[in-house]
Amino acid sequence: MSETIVDEQLKSRTRKKLKPPQSYRVLLHNDNYTTMEFVVFVLESVFRKSLEEATQIMIHVHQNGIGICGSYTYEVAETKVEAVHELAEQYEYPLQATMEEN
Repeated sequence: MSETIVDEQLKSRTRKKLKPPQSYRVLLHNDNYTTMEFVVFVLESVFRKSLEEATQIMIHVHQNGIGICGSYTYEVAETKVEAVHELAEQYEYPLQATMEEN
């Protein structure tokens, strides 16, 4: 077998085994103390949402008790959850974020 054919066969097998990274949803949880304005601020600063999209998500969280902020790889989702908790602690709000597999 020529080297080129072997290389192509290896590349072909490798491509088939690769899977996209697992995606995780980051969720915000409603509480009775965190202001709506702060939730919008978090969505804009941590999740890079526009004011309009942040407001829509905040209203959804307020009305339903929970809402999705976005889907990310594990490491990015984990970092965003930590950022939410750090901001909430800094501003003395009990806002909680969690992550779950998509």
